[in-house]
Amino acid sequence: MPEISKTKQEKLEAFSRLLDIMDDLREKCPWDRKQTFESLRILTLEECYELADAILEGDLQGIKEEIGDIMLHMVFYAKIAEEKNAFDVGTAIHAICDKLVSRHPHIYGNVQVENEEDVKRNWEQIKLSEGKKSVLQGVPAGLPAMVKAYRMQEKTAKVGFEWDNAEDVWSKVEEEIMEFKAVADSEDFAAREDEFGDILFSLVNYARFKNIDPEAALERVNLKFKRRFEYIEAHAPKPLIEMTLQEMDALWNEAKSRV
Repeated sequence: MPEISKTKQEKLEAFSRLLDIMDDLREKCPWDRKQTFESLRILTLEECYELADAILEGDLQGIKEEIGDIMLHMVFYAKIAEEKNAFDVGTAIHAICDKLVSRHPHIYGNVQVENEEDVKRNWEQIKLSEGKKSVLQGVPAGLPAMVKAYRMQEKTAKVGFEWDNAEDVWSKVEEEIMEFKAVADSEDFAAREDEFGDILFSLVNYARFKNIDPEAALERVNLKFKRRFEYIEAHAPKPLIEMTLQEMDALWNEAKSRV
């Protein structure tokens, strides 16, 4: 098969091939036959995280592979739904196409927009007109907390619930830090947890104002910490438990210049 499909027809043929293979697997493979929405759910989440890892690593080959894996899962879900006479992959694709047309009236209608922010505001208003009861309704409950905070702030900002500038947001961060310090040594765990959560929520908001993805930023630091700590483990002259913090810190400083 070609590495890059040069025409729409070649892309359609590739998708058709996937549909045919899915039909075969669902009919002939014992493992594929027994899968359900529920059994695939965790596997799908794993594939999404693998795609996220490949993106952070700038691994284009990995991104291609993970896109294929996720696309397989989407076709798999649609196949199961078709067997239940609920919907099929065609109706699912038409549904998203209809939604995209509806939510882009500046492309498929006569609405005028000036910039990206106008597009985002229109998107949220159209969603509400479609029957959504809240701009936050589309934020999945199962998202990681940091991603959820970012998405909630992003969505409420589109309807005007937003700070004027980054300086005001940073002032809020400092305010939350002072409030946490006031209870940090208290015996009220709930208050300590609440105030610490306020710091994190405010920092996520500040990151958003500075066009930083806080989840990606933290994951990059996680990976950096992992590389440097593994350097310590690889170069330690004795078991870590027998080393002083100063000895380990010396290796940490070495690692900073090498990994």
